[in-house]
Amino acid sequence: MTQQTLLACALDRIDTANRADPNIEQVGGIPLPKEYAYSQHMTRWLFELEPQPSERMQIACRAQHIERWTIPRSDFPEGRKAYYEWRQACGRMHGRRAAGIMEECGYPQEECQKVETILTKRELRKDADTQLLEDVACMVFLERYFADFYEEKADYDREKWLRIVRRTWGKMSPRGHEAALKLAGGMPAHLLELLQEALADEA
Repeated sequence: MTQQTLLACALDRIDTANRADPNIEQVGGIPLPKEYAYSQHMTRWLFELEPQPSERMQIACRAQHIERWTIPRSDFPEGRKAYYEWRQACGRMHGRRAAGIMEECGYPQEECQKVETILTKRELRKDADTQLLEDVACMVFLERYFADFYEEKADYDREKWLRIVRRTWGKMSPRGHEAALKLAGGMPAHLLELLQEALADEA
């Protein structure tokens, strides 16, 4: 296989897996399987932040939430500790699944392992690829899911929301910060105000 064919094989298999998601997200009035829609958002933002991304980053971003519905949050107890345990379990599964697909498509073992490491985010801040993945994921959250998440968690107080925004901001690189500030201008007023307050406190 040519390198281009390898990439097409991996992305197609990831898309096929994510199209099996029984949950639905509306994108431009079109119902799409939720994790398939998420993977497309990830790919779009990857190219926004890095116009010529590597193959491994294209695969990692597409597989960021591959088959996440198979590990529901409800399988874990309530609370922050259990939430992070769930996130880590998801990351390990996503990494294994993506690496397996890459291997099936003919990628060398070293590349498969690299993508698995990126998706587990074990080297966040130490590895440029892992940081780029985190920046992309944060941009997708801010653009597509922040507003809905805010409405769903109406019981959260102001301080909790400020912590959430600061944590999200703290995960991002300067490149991510620049993109987020550009995006913020189009946010609903209450979310923009929240972001501004969180960042003012961080300064």
